[in-house]
Amino acid sequence: MIGLREMSPASSSFSSVESQIQTLTLNLIPGLPNDLAALILAFVPYSHHSRLKPTCKSWKIFFSSKALISIRQKHLSLSKLSQLLCIFPQDPQTTSPYLFDPKNLAWCPLPPMPCNPHVYGLCNFTSISIGFHLYVLGGSLFDTRSFPLHRPSPSSSTFRFDFSTSSWDRLSPMISPRGSFACTAVPNSDRILVAGGGSRHTMFGAAGSRMNSVEMYDIGKDEWVPLDGLPRFRAGCVGFLVGSGDEREFWVMGGYGESRTISGVFPVDEYYRDAVVMDLKNGGKWRELGDMWGDGERRRLGKIVVVEDEGWDVPGIFMLDRSYIFRYDMGSNCWWKETRVPRRATNDLSVGFVALNGELHIMTLLSEIDSTERQRSRQQKRSTLFIQIYHPRKKTWRSLVTKPPLHQPLDFKTAVMCTIRL
Repeated sequence: MIGLREMSPASSSFSSVESQIQTLTLNLIPGLPNDLAALILAFVPYSHHSRLKPTCKSWKIFFSSKALISIRQKHLSLSKLSQLLCIFPQDPQTTSPYLFDPKNLAWCPLPPMPCNPHVYGLCNFTSISIGFHLYVLGGSLFDTRSFPLHRPSPSSSTFRFDFSTSSWDRLSPMISPRGSFACTAVPNSDRILVAGGGSRHTMFGAAGSRMNSVEMYDIGKDEWVPLDGLPRFRAGCVGFLVGSGDEREFWVMGGYGESRTISGVFPVDEYYRDAVVMDLKNGGKWRELGDMWGDGERRRLGKIVVVEDEGWDVPGIFMLDRSYIFRYDMGSNCWWKETRVPRRATNDLSVGFVALNGELHIMTLLSEIDSTERQRSRQQKRSTLFIQIYHPRKKTWRSLVTKPPLHQPLDFKTAVMCTIRL
């Protein structure tokens, strides 16, 4: 998965975490040494940890300690770590993000981001994971100190959530404020690339700004460095990496540039059909690819996910377009139909599309009226998350159902999602 740093193989020694475990004054499991008990508890999926904390005082201390993440990374291989989906339902300053474990159907809340009393309504930001850190970059927000108040401003803020300490840190801001931009992490290099973006209202899309600037974040130095800009202004685009080692390329697809008006009143975005590619080896120069589809095929690029597979020479690039999944072919620069979604959503816009454990997850909400709550309020509904899962290699479908512990319905038009291994 792009954006995830490879873990070291399992080791037989606790030398790096022994001192932390020995600080526990109570036994984790009666009759067992704390180091062995810690290893046993560390193998419990991460999504269950918050529910185990109230068991006893020693478990609460252990499941809140830095030793836990260290043990999991040291003794669990990459494939054994839990691949979780992180969902930001709304502004993360006011609404807690959630981790969702589709394998165990478990949900785990995270603390909200540090609150700024002058800004509100953060949206169009990007979230990405590297190791056991979660990054929240940029976005569009409303600032009480700016004018006009009804128009969102781009944000340059960078936040990082550390799962070993369960805390947020504010990092160096981006050089250029931006939202709705392409973003990816370079594996094994502690670097993050961002390209394009701007600022726009969640409801009035075309009335926003566009930009072509590109930056790279060095995690070790906590520093943003400017790179060669995109050939054209581009926002609402998606970014991913192709290749490995020194042969990596940064791809930026789709998005919108200029806008036009209908009847001189209603603004409409002009969407791109092409992609641009930056060769990270040769000085970061951009090259342009031709159109990926012709007139009448589609208006805009659908939702994109990238699947890494050891058996593939290049990552699988998939697009969800209404009730169909398409796969991108680099040789022909075209999208070919891969499969049809068994159950199409009633609202094509409010559909989540992510890649987890080499599978494609299509998420929609089903509303059910709880009969036990009808007497309290006829308007009260319980949301059910319906997930259809496609395996690209096996060409098979399966599905699962879960109930998110959210206070408000999940809107995938505005929700931000990313994956992380813990």
